[in-house]
Amino acid sequence: MLYIIRHGKTDWNEQHKLQGQTDIPLNEEGRQMARAAAEEYRDVHFDVCFCSPLVRARETAEILLEGRDVPIIPDERLKEMCFGEYEGMAYSFEVPNCPINALFLHPEDYTDPPGGAESFESLFARTGDLLEKEVRPLLDEGKAVLIVGHGAMNSSIVCQVKNIPVKDFWSAGIENCKLKRLI
Repeated sequence: MLYIIRHGKTDWNEQHKLQGQTDIPLNEEGRQMARAAAEEYRDVHFDVCFCSPLVRARETAEILLEGRDVPIIPDERLKEMCFGEYEGMAYSFEVPNCPINALFLHPEDYTDPPGGAESFESLFARTGDLLEKEVRPLLDEGKAVLIVGHGAMNSSIVCQVKNIPVKDFWSAGIENCKLKRLI
């Protein structure tokens, strides 16, 4: 089985800032969310956990799996999508004609990433590589795999596993610290 979960809240989530690959830690509410998820999902079996190396995902994985004998493997391919010069920007939707908004409002039109932001092609390539080389062999062995990551990065995995087109990229709606079973 394949499960996916998004990290707990951060101060930047609260401030509606684009985080991307900026390494922002969980805030206390985020830690509490991870503790609540640990309790809620304590009976769900995991054999291995792959997580983003960014601290908010890593800390979520550590809290979620505390006291369990589940290896946590950080992997660079699971970093959040890079938003380039827009990382740290608050309330981008209030900025008229802000080019990064196409990513969120019309993902099918997000073809020429602005300001050093990452393309869907790049995001899908790196997360797809992890799925193919690391996750699929474990699933074929009957292992239960958990991925702890981020909103856009997790959505790229959901789209690939469920064959969802890019125009529906955000349809997965992965909330903070809510476990989703994919396979």
